[in-house]
Amino acid sequence: MSGLLDHRPALRPDVLLSPPLLDGPATVHLVKDPVSGASFEIGPKEHFLVSRLDGTRSLAEIGTEYGRAFGRRLGEGNWQQLLALLGSRRLLAGGPPPPAPAPSGPPLRGGLLSGTLRLVADADATTARLHRALRPLLHPAVLGFLLLGCLAMETVLAASFGELAAALRWLLRHPVPLLAVATLLWLSTALHEFAHGVAARHVGGTVGEIGLRWRLPVAIMYCTVDNYRFLARRRHQLAVAAAGAFANLLFLLPFCLWWAALPAGDDPTRRTLAALLLLGSAQALVNLIPLPPLDGYTMLGHGLRVTRLAPASSGYLRLRMRDRTAAAAYPPHARRLYAGYGIGSAVLVLLLAAGLTGAVWYAATT
Repeated sequence: MSGLLDHRPALRPDVLLSPPLLDGPATVHLVKDPVSGASFEIGPKEHFLVSRLDGTRSLAEIGTEYGRAFGRRLGEGNWQQLLALLGSRRLLAGGPPPPAPAPSGPPLRGGLLSGTLRLVADADATTARLHRALRPLLHPAVLGFLLLGCLAMETVLAASFGELAAALRWLLRHPVPLLAVATLLWLSTALHEFAHGVAARHVGGTVGEIGLRWRLPVAIMYCTVDNYRFLARRRHQLAVAAAGAFANLLFLLPFCLWWAALPAGDDPTRRTLAALLLLGSAQALVNLIPLPPLDGYTMLGHGLRVTRLAPASSGYLRLRMRDRTAAAAYPPHARRLYAGYGIGSAVLVLLLAAGLTGAVWYAATT
């Protein structure tokens, strides 16, 4: 036992450990091998130990810290079990090399009606080049100025809602400008996805894949962001999740200036731009609603440090109706969070349904 406690094992430096995440009644940490892509969950006590395997501290020293933090000593079996787990997953420095990543598969997956097409061989390198080109625009002062511009634009558009709604009704009766607006909105969707990737690169995340996903008649771009769940700073995770909607609003800024420069009236260009601004703003702002699978839901999960927020809230509320004693075993903050989100999301859905009904009625009667 003394020989084992003298060892100073180290976790591989590239292994990723997530911040604490609430998952149902438990708090967990995610552990990921970035080489193989494999990940698993551990509890706070295991994370306490794993995060201290840096090669400078012996197991005896870590055990002493653990005893002070949790009030119990670790036995030989505990250390052997933990080290065996890490060793079997090839996460320890100096051990066998990690397995090579699985082949990414063919670029085209699926069929004619639904599937995906990978568009670049190395999505992370492609996003890195985009990030280098856009880096001057990512300075906090520049981003703050652009954000103020977007807020000013939305304020002006809200004050002109009547004109925008009338322009949308006009657009639906004119196929050529409707096609132009639909094309621009599709480009805005592609920009949305690339923005997630560039933001991830800016704060230390990586991008796994860029491609085209379709479920006919809809086809959209996608950008798979890896590892940003493991970023230590909450604001970095929020920035990655919010980048898409921000990019959608930035896309509208020049069109808003063009629209504002045109004289008021029945000019087809002004009407087309007004409809684009209304639909584009809706595209961006709806993405911020905290309901799955929207970006606002992802942002809320990062902000609260919780994983699987919607299903966990649903599970808690069902358990509470069935067995209040079992539901009481949840930590107090988990009970408040899950009950609050479950009730709040139901109210939000009702408000959205009422708002949509009102908008349809307004469009039909004016």
